[in-house]
Amino acid sequence: MNPPKTSAVTRIGLHQASGSPVWRRIAMHWQARVGLIIISSIVGIAVYAPLISLDKPFWFRPPPSIPYEPGALAFPFFAALFDTRFFENGIDFFFNTLLVLSPLFGIAYLIARLVLRAGWPRIRMRFFLAISAVQVGLFIWIWTHPLSLPAYDYKTAIAAYIADGQTPSYLFPVFPYSFREVDVTASHPQGVSQHHPLGTDRLGRDVLTRMVYGTRVSLGVGVMSVGIYVLIGVFLGALSGYMGGKVDMLLSRFIEVMLCFPVFFLILTITAFVEQRSIFHVVLIIGLTNWTGVARLVRGEFLHQRNLDYVQAAIALGYSKARIIFVEMLPNAMTPVLVTASFGIAGAILYESGLAFLGLGDVTAPSWGSILAGGRFEFKPWLILSPGIAIFIVVAAFNLLGEALRDALDPKGKARTGTR
Repeated sequence: MNPPKTSAVTRIGLHQASGSPVWRRIAMHWQARVGLIIISSIVGIAVYAPLISLDKPFWFRPPPSIPYEPGALAFPFFAALFDTRFFENGIDFFFNTLLVLSPLFGIAYLIARLVLRAGWPRIRMRFFLAISAVQVGLFIWIWTHPLSLPAYDYKTAIAAYIADGQTPSYLFPVFPYSFREVDVTASHPQGVSQHHPLGTDRLGRDVLTRMVYGTRVSLGVGVMSVGIYVLIGVFLGALSGYMGGKVDMLLSRFIEVMLCFPVFFLILTITAFVEQRSIFHVVLIIGLTNWTGVARLVRGEFLHQRNLDYVQAAIALGYSKARIIFVEMLPNAMTPVLVTASFGIAGAILYESGLAFLGLGDVTAPSWGSILAGGRFEFKPWLILSPGIAIFIVVAAFNLLGEALRDALDPKGKARTGTR
């Protein structure tokens, strides 16, 4: 019988990286359990933020005695999710798309598990890749075909109906506020109250709502910027470590030059040249300045592995350099990169919060750093403690997960995370 057509890396490296012993070692770490619970909670808040706080009702129907108004929508909540008048950032559209699709993905997952049963492990990765492609494709289509609906203040209309003794039918989310809505009924900044559990800022915006939507900014910036610099670092590190010689010398000198610059001050300098900053500008700047650690890690792994038997066998079989680097060697070099990525997300969240605190972030985004800056300006404890504690908890969770991954993927303590 012919042997299965799998590469050496599939037989040697990925089995260990994705096998059950690794997950058992991760489950044994209390750091991993705590980190995963916190991260899962933050992801849930980011995805379902509109269900927690939004100033658009799920449904709205005027009183029977009032003619139906042209500006009123039967289901304004769902229309607002993709309205550019309401949500301006692409990160919000991405999470809103995920909010709408997540029930469908859950149903598809349950059906696939029930139908395939024993065959599920074979297609599990392809299934998740497929739903990821659907999510990204739909997001791109929505982002390039935005809605722009007529503005209509449902809260004012409802208050006017109630003042006239009418009874409209409506249902709001838990907190009926927008992250940019200004409460003009009270002095500002307003402390903790029944209507505003975390108070308001100096412009009258609900702090709890801005904290909830700030999770989207932090997670989006953290994951996307780390994804960018991991791709850059892996490509340059793999090329340098495998090719050796002059290529390795030139790339190593380039990495060393980049290491000479203090990363945060380099980010500040580049940001100062961007006239109209957005979340994606922040993501690109962080991603293009933090790849050096990953590049050094991957280079070291390739220098170690290029003389191993399975690489020499691949060379003897006449495989191309691209296949040897990216198919045979790269998966076996990804263990320290996974650990570094976990720590890197925490670092990227701190970078974004620092930029927003200094006023160099996206002014339209409800970032935790901008809330903290407002608290420092007004010297109000609810504006300082809320974002400060949130940043601490999220960064600590990713660091705990990184520590657990390092111990589980490299139990002998040989992993080199490359953090700096």
